[in-house]
Amino acid sequence: MAKKYHPDTNKEANAKEKFAEAQSAYELLSDPKKRENYDRFGSAAFDQNGGFDPSAAGGNPFAGAGGFHGFGGGFGGGFPGGFGGADINFEDLFGAFAGGARRAGRGRRGPFQEILVGEDIEVQTNISFMEAAKGTTKDIVITPLTPCGTCSGDGLKKGAKRTQCRQCNGSGTRVHFMQGGFQVAATCDACGGAGMSVPRGSECGSCNGNGVVRGKKTVQVDIPGGVEDGMRLRVSNEGDAPPTGTSAAPGARTQRGDLYVSIRVSPDHRFSRSGSDILYTAQIPLTTALLGGEVTVPTLDGEVKIKVGTGTGTGDKVTLSGMGMKRLGSRTSRFSPTGDLKVEFKVAMPKYLTGNQRTILEVLADEMGDKTAKRVMNVGKDR
Repeated sequence: MAKKYHPDTNKEANAKEKFAEAQSAYELLSDPKKRENYDRFGSAAFDQNGGFDPSAAGGNPFAGAGGFHGFGGGFGGGFPGGFGGADINFEDLFGAFAGGARRAGRGRRGPFQEILVGEDIEVQTNISFMEAAKGTTKDIVITPLTPCGTCSGDGLKKGAKRTQCRQCNGSGTRVHFMQGGFQVAATCDACGGAGMSVPRGSECGSCNGNGVVRGKKTVQVDIPGGVEDGMRLRVSNEGDAPPTGTSAAPGARTQRGDLYVSIRVSPDHRFSRSGSDILYTAQIPLTTALLGGEVTVPTLDGEVKIKVGTGTGTGDKVTLSGMGMKRLGSRTSRFSPTGDLKVEFKVAMPKYLTGNQRTILEVLADEMGDKTAKRVMNVGKDR
């Protein structure tokens, strides 16, 4: 900053003052004792006329003349007139220490803002159960904000120019002096922190001075296999472009927002899901359950035949390893890249029996020594 505002190379009206401020800040931060006093008591520790002595033992640092005078009545009681007349933007103040980018349109853009970031876009897309299992590609139609083609994003009519803000002399900030030597820098109300003002009627007619317009766009989104219902996918830099028009600082760096796609997976009439495992219920006849046999079950890759053991009951299960969903983020050898297909058997019990069927079952009951089964056909009476 000292190099930028050195009076020998910078001929701006306020270059000398900014050069002095940079030197003063470096002197303060490079001296551990001065820095400690500043961290504890603020700039009042170095105000020779504020009546403040940071070395005074046992004293309240905010009790002397020019200090806070206590916090009674809130901040308004500490500073004459309160903060109401200062119009201080605390987001700008704290943003100076955070050093991060600010979302465009969320509060004012102050002098500490380094990057204008556009808003994110959220959409939803529906996919089938099989698409969730295998992965798919979807064309998502969105209407993001894009730089205005008429003004190339500067928000001005052809031939129009910005002028330096008269209220802040192009700095984008206004310094408010408080009792006791405290100084608070706040965003300039006149230019919104841009340091430049736009003559009335000079705004671009296509974007109304915003520098961005809304347009239609199709984004191809790759959805990986294994996604679950409710998951969100982030597609970087496919959101809104930030407004770079008349209300933004000239030359500010920009970054588009992101596109977030919420996934809705339609249910399947055959399968249910538990994480990467899929579940299928196979109905088998009573005779197959008793005698054993073989049944055909569907999988994600077609049908397969599985064996049914003799005496299989409802609730018994067979696991087909590796025939389930893909596992998202499976990077270690501890886990298979896919889940399992778990087949649960359900014995289909007949509700009605023909005469022959009942006769056969009653004979079976006699053969198995079942004394509790109901007898209707009286097969064994003539023996």
